[in-house]
Amino acid sequence: MTLQQLKYVIEVANCGSINEAAKKLFITQPSLSNAIRDLEEKMQLSIFDRSNKGITLSKAGVEFLSYARQVVEQAELLESRYLNAKPSPQHFSVSTQHYAFAVNAFVSLVQEYGQDEYEMALRETKTYEIIEDVKNMRSEIGILYLNEFNEKVINKMLKAANLQFTSLFTAKPHIFISINNPLANHSSVTIEQLQQYPYLSFDQGEYNSFHFSEEILSTLSHHKSIRVNDRATLFNLLIGLNGYTISTGVLSADLNGNEIIPVPLECEESIHVGWISLKNTVLTKLGAAYVEALKKAIET
Repeated sequence: MTLQQLKYVIEVANCGSINEAAKKLFITQPSLSNAIRDLEEKMQLSIFDRSNKGITLSKAGVEFLSYARQVVEQAELLESRYLNAKPSPQHFSVSTQHYAFAVNAFVSLVQEYGQDEYEMALRETKTYEIIEDVKNMRSEIGILYLNEFNEKVINKMLKAANLQFTSLFTAKPHIFISINNPLANHSSVTIEQLQQYPYLSFDQGEYNSFHFSEEILSTLSHHKSIRVNDRATLFNLLIGLNGYTISTGVLSADLNGNEIIPVPLECEESIHVGWISLKNTVLTKLGAAYVEALKKAIET
C-alpha cells in the first residue's frame, strides 16, 4: 500500500467517478482503475462497489476512506514541517439544512484555515441528501434537526448508514417574518393567526416525506403554501408576500440583514439541532475546527 494509492481512493470518492478522478489526477482511467484494484487485492477488501450506474463506496470502503484521509493528512503535515514543501490545498465539505449559523461557521473556518489554495464545499441541501452525503463521505459533517415526530425515522436511517447524531442545541419553534408583517410586533403567535399568510417551506424533492421536512409541524394543512429550493428565495418571499416559515429562531443579521425577524410560535414542540458524522471515526483537523466554529456561531 502506498500513499499515492490512498490519494487515488480519496479523489475517486470525492468525484464519485473514475473518469473524473483520472482527469483531476492527470493519469489515464485504466491506470487509476488498476491502482485501486491492486490496493483492494492487497488489503483484501472491496473499497468501491461498481455497477452500470457508476462507482460508490462500499460499507467497508467508507471506514477505509476515513483512515486513508487521516494518513494522507498526517503525511502532508510531515512534508510541510520537514521538507519546507508547499502546503497541500485544504479539503473539507459539509452538507446542511438551511441554517445561517452553519454558513457563519463555514466563513470562520475558511478565514482561519484557508491557505493560498483550498477546495471546500458548503451544500445547503435536502434532508435525505445530507444523510447520503455523509454516509458516502462526500461530506464529513451534516447538519439537521430531530424532534419527536421525525426522530424514529431519521434515527433508523442514521443507524443503517453507520452515522451518529451529536446535539448542538435545543430550540423552541419560531416563525421568520418580515419586519413589516402585521404579526411583527407580537410577542408570540399561534398557528391560527398564521392561516391568512403564505407558508414557505424548503422542497425535499423526490423524498418529500413529512419526516424529511426541514420545518416542524409538517403535517399541518395550509390555505397558502409555497415551496422553494434556496434560502435567499425564501427570504425574498417572506418580505415580498408577507409569508412565514418555521425554524429555530436563530438568525444572523450579518447574512440576512435586519428585515427578517424571529417571533416565538406557541406550541409544545422542541427542535434538537445537531451534526451527523460516521461512527467510530475521528474528525479531520478541519472537521473538528468546523464543529467548534458551529458552537461559537450559535453562541453569538
